[in-house]
Amino acid sequence: MSNLSYETVAMFAQQGGTLYFAAIFAAGVAYALWPRNGEAFRRAAMLPLEKDEDDNVQA
Repeated sequence: MSNLSYETVAMFAQQGGTLYFAAIFAAGVAYALWPRNGEAFRRAAMLPLEKDEDDNVQA
């Protein structure tokens, strides 16, 4: 058997999870702030404000 205690494994898992979350978060922020994606995000932000031809349909 190995000499790994529960505390050692738990600490490793917590630190690994934190690093994994930080990497995923950094990748998401980089994707959102990447200049090439700016226009797509601006168009998506304006979608709720656009007039749609179905807006005046009554049920």
